[in-house]
Amino acid sequence: MSGEPAESRLTESRLVEGRWQTRLPDGRARCELCPRRCVLRPGQRGFCFVRSNHDGRIVSDTYGRSSGFAIDPVEKKPLNHFHPGSAVLSFGTAGCNSGCRFCQNWDISRARSFDRLGVSASPERIAEVARDHDVGSVAFTYNDPIVFAEYAIDTAEACRALGIRPIAVTAGYMSAEARPDFYDAMDAANIDLKGFTEEFYWKVTGTHLADVLDTIEFAVNEARNPAGEHVWVELTTLLIPGLNDDDAQLHAECAWIREHCGPDVPLHFSAFHPSYRMMDVPPTPPETLTRARGIALGEGLHYVYTGNVHDREGDTTYCPNPDCRAALVERDWYRILADRVKRLPGARSVCPDCGTPIAGRW
Repeated sequence: MSGEPAESRLTESRLVEGRWQTRLPDGRARCELCPRRCVLRPGQRGFCFVRSNHDGRIVSDTYGRSSGFAIDPVEKKPLNHFHPGSAVLSFGTAGCNSGCRFCQNWDISRARSFDRLGVSASPERIAEVARDHDVGSVAFTYNDPIVFAEYAIDTAEACRALGIRPIAVTAGYMSAEARPDFYDAMDAANIDLKGFTEEFYWKVTGTHLADVLDTIEFAVNEARNPAGEHVWVELTTLLIPGLNDDDAQLHAECAWIREHCGPDVPLHFSAFHPSYRMMDVPPTPPETLTRARGIALGEGLHYVYTGNVHDREGDTTYCPNPDCRAALVERDWYRILADRVKRLPGARSVCPDCGTPIAGRW
């Protein structure tokens, strides 16, 4: 398996050799970045379309080129327990290793042309722009950063050198070999848990549930950034009417999160809006999100949120102590109306009313 450093870049063509691959004797190469493990002949592209075989080696074709940039509130990622109210510089490239029929960013995730990648940006330049705009974090998002992992890791290192926090927003469909390098480079991640049956995952996303669960467990329980701190992880489930919103599936998902990740991992339930190849499915009713949130809280999860709808209660962070339940961070969409979390020395935070520890990076 190749472990070439960033210095192996083909600077004249902006191609970067993949870190996770096996070169085969007949000129083919197997990409080992994600569970698909595409075996490619020279000139052939993988499922993601942005990793290809050049002269017997897998390369990343989009290194240093972005599909766009924006400055967002960190709550939009969504991350509600990671420096709330702070700004994030968001960017992505093109391509994706999932095949979600409901993709909201299908124009870039399913891109078959690099013409739409009009912005060139080195890892160092991205970090400098974030610093110059007084932005505390950089998020790899829009398409899945798994497919531009080398670029994301190098950018994370450049950001950290300037005191800027790297964030991954991802579906978590990554190989066991690649997970440590990727997640250990991050300070935080939001990982999609798109449903909780293999049938849903395969039919609707073209991926497998077990691989995503393995990634979530690794990110929550094992990943540590270069400072030795646990990577902060939050989860998001987009609820699609009739497909992944039944009570049994929601109970099973929330019980798994509690048992494998602990009750302090925040869970966001988001509303589906018709898109891409699922224009015939209706939007998620707000009451579905409220019901899902109630199920999650009933299963013992401490921090559960609703998204893509106006729901002040579902946006608010509450003390997890059942005898307290004080409103600690009140939000209206992405706007923070009040933040009562008490910060203590040693990066500890508590409820000001009862002293219960509040999980997160405050």
